[in-house]
Amino acid sequence: MHVTIKLRSGLPRLRSKTTYEALRAAFAAGCARNLTGAFRLCHYAVLNDHLHLICEAEGRAALSRGLQGLLIRIAKALNKLWSLSGTVFADRYHDHILKSPREVRNALRYVFANGKKHAVQGREVAVPQAIDTFTSAPWFAGFRERITVHGIDAIVRPVTDARTWLLTAGWLRHGRISVHEVPATA
Repeated sequence: MHVTIKLRSGLPRLRSKTTYEALRAAFAAGCARNLTGAFRLCHYAVLNDHLHLICEAEGRAALSRGLQGLLIRIAKALNKLWSLSGTVFADRYHDHILKSPREVRNALRYVFANGKKHAVQGREVAVPQAIDTFTSAPWFAGFRERITVHGIDAIVRPVTDARTWLLTAGWLRHGRISVHEVPATA
């Protein structure tokens, strides 16, 4: 499942060091809390005003419950950080079920390189490294190139291992992802 969640307008940007640390902590706590595995956050990207998540869920109810818990955790963390209260997300999330190996590979590429796409479009996003460190790319083992992220061992892993065939092995039928790939613009 590829899920997109928009931030309510007028709030600070998500792509700052302290905000990203709060988000990463919320992701990690959400993964640790969901011990049954009915909902799994496998990959993510943080943009200025929205999040992209690649999740696995055992059904619509598990997706809804898992996302609800994760979004509440994120909203509480951001409100605390920003000394605010109230609604953090603009609307209900948008989800898209990924049904084929190619669709999963394209979604992974989109999530990991979305920041680069926004930077190319001049949308106030900078990605100076080979990978966008505001994503789960540092914990992704499917890149064509060998990636080393210094200090990654000191950070609690904010994502869970995938369990479905599509997300573990199926997408590899179409080749590993290069750090140089950028999703097509709309």
